[in-house]
Amino acid sequence: MRRWDFVAAYLQGDLEEGEVVYCRPPPGYETTGADGKTRVCRILKPVYGMAQAGRRWQRSLFPWLLSWGFSQCSSD
Repeated sequence: MRRWDFVAAYLQGDLEEGEVVYCRPPPGYETTGADGKTRVCRILKPVYGMAQAGRRWQRSLFPWLLSWGFSQCSSD
């Protein structure tokens, strides 16, 4: 096997326990609440474009692959 292509792989990882990530609301959402404070969104799952997303996906995938008998290449 040379490679796999995972659709939406970055959505399959999990943030680490206690890790909290916030971002600005997407276009079209109100950015100011009724109290006049700026709103933010809390991220519950890694999403494509987050600095942590690739690493979180790797931490989810590697144990699963190892449990199926795969081994990690020393250059990875």
